[in-house]
Amino acid sequence: MAGIEQRLANHQVIGLDTSIFIYHLEGHAAYLSLTRVILDTVQSGQCQAVVSTVTIMELTVHPWRIHRSDIARQYEALLVNFPHLRLVDVTRDVARRAAQLRAKYNLRPADALQVATALINGATIWVSNDKKLKRLESEIEVLILDDFMELESGGV
Repeated sequence: MAGIEQRLANHQVIGLDTSIFIYHLEGHAAYLSLTRVILDTVQSGQCQAVVSTVTIMELTVHPWRIHRSDIARQYEALLVNFPHLRLVDVTRDVARRAAQLRAKYNLRPADALQVATALINGATIWVSNDKKLKRLESEIEVLILDDFMELESGGV
């Protein structure tokens, strides 16, 4: 996984999509090694990560749906207390930037708010697994986990 570490090493601030946390917390076999590297890089302070409070909604909706408020609260506490991770509220500036991104790239509202949060807070790379977000490359570097895995497995 040295490749992903090298990609992240070029950035002081990274934006993380909710999928990174979902894959990690669910122990998703295909992505766990990648999410481990990403989150270890942040936790060790090699870079700072930014996530929107929208991530709380996306990450905790399933636990709330299955009446597991304890898990929902644990997930939120993880985000709030994760070293070198900034959990940022949606501000007027973020909402304005999100509207611009939606207008230009036809993004879903949650995606626009999350990427706008990252951009407003100095992120230079967006880490996700939503290939549709590659269209944002003119705004921010986009790392898609599936693309990275294909590169990794192609080189073996």
